[in-house]
Amino acid sequence: MTAVEKVFGRRRFIQERLTHYGFAKTEDGYVYNTDFMDGDFSAVITVSDSGEVRGKVVDNMNGEEYYQLNSDGFQGAYVNTVRAAYEELLLDIAENCCYCVYFASGQANRTVAHVFDKYGVQPDFPFPDDDITGVLRHKDTAKWFAIIMPVKMKTVLKNGDETPVDVMNLKAEPGMIPELIKKPGVYPAYHMNHKMWISVMLNDALSDGDVAELISESFRLTDKKRK
Repeated sequence: MTAVEKVFGRRRFIQERLTHYGFAKTEDGYVYNTDFMDGDFSAVITVSDSGEVRGKVVDNMNGEEYYQLNSDGFQGAYVNTVRAAYEELLLDIAENCCYCVYFASGQANRTVAHVFDKYGVQPDFPFPDDDITGVLRHKDTAKWFAIIMPVKMKTVLKNGDETPVDVMNLKAEPGMIPELIKKPGVYPAYHMNHKMWISVMLNDALSDGDVAELISESFRLTDKKRK
């Protein structure tokens, strides 16, 4: 994985921020040139109108591209220093010009944006070899109050439907679950205790407002201060 893929894989560019940052508009996108490491290297970052991003690092001593940067075969101290400086530059661009896209569905991404706005929490991806299952935790206890998983509809509906969907598991009052699962998009929990958890399909079957209310309840039920 290149540094560009690592930094921008879950991010999308906000075009109006690119020119403010210093990108120049071109015929088919934007380009940014800057020196780093005291002028020893220069970086050229291009972003197409469709959002595709490419990066190139040039060794200013000889004017040639510094290919060692993206080769795992080069692991010396100097190369790693250049990598770290380059990634720091890319991260600064990402933080100033991008927003995060964690999941495939629009509603899943709107949901995590709401959670961040309200609770100051972003998803983490704790499972080895799985960078698409995200967990939302309380800041003080690290206890889960939600988990978002990409699954096929058949895993929830038990009907053989192969359509992919993002599903969010939330804690709910046991006495309320029979009524909750009558709502569109709400089901007995996938892969968790049906008596205490529900699954919500993030495919707009349920409104963002209703999803937010269910998250609020799950947050309350998993909050240690409640006890």
